[in-house]
Amino acid sequence: MSVTQYLKEKLKKGTVHITLIDPMKQSPDAAARLALTAQEVGSDLILVTGLNGLSQRNLLETTRAIKEKISIPLVYSPAGGEALCFSFDAFFFGSLLNAKNPYYFCGGQAQAAIILKRMEVETIPVGYIAVEPGMKVGDAANVDLISRDNYWMATNYAVAAELFGMGYVYFESGVNAAQPIPAGMIRAVKKELSVPLIVGGGIRTAVDARRVRQAGADMVVTGTIIENAGYRERLRSILSALKD
Repeated sequence: MSVTQYLKEKLKKGTVHITLIDPMKQSPDAAARLALTAQEVGSDLILVTGLNGLSQRNLLETTRAIKEKISIPLVYSPAGGEALCFSFDAFFFGSLLNAKNPYYFCGGQAQAAIILKRMEVETIPVGYIAVEPGMKVGDAANVDLISRDNYWMATNYAVAAELFGMGYVYFESGVNAAQPIPAGMIRAVKKELSVPLIVGGGIRTAVDARRVRQAGADMVVTGTIIENAGYRERLRSILSALKD
């Protein structure tokens, strides 16, 4: 089964949870342990990010270690063609729509495009939209961040992504963001959107997760919570809020 079909089937049953892992934040073995824990508590998919500075070796070793531990899909979201690995089940082929730096809008993707096509890798088109504060993504891509109270602009970007033909729209407030994207913004976007809505950034508690789910997020991404001691129980509580 393709990852696209897998996600469609999961979405029929309710909210999908994605665990985000940054290979540069821990050793490959530690990343594998985090991924296995996420699977054990009920996460549906592991998403590996490929931000600037990620080496080919680190990516390969992290991917190999994770694949040995899990049975749920492992997906990669690359920033460009500097570090690529074809052991993933699929790629989130994304465009950061409100980036001022064209590398993040299309340039980086263009570097990897022909390789992905020739390798016949499953690619899933995703429209990324960065909301304040944006954190590292906002700084690196020189993003025209959407303010937290500008629901109209957020909705415009989301619908533009859908009209471009992107299969998913991903709203991200940034790694280590203090708060999740406002529930009102999620509701406004979801009202106009016909494709699944992914929401990430600032979701650290069951209360956060429940609020985002009830506002209309189809898929919820968490990452930071797995980087600290006691992450298993925190992740379990978030999964409970999303799946109950």
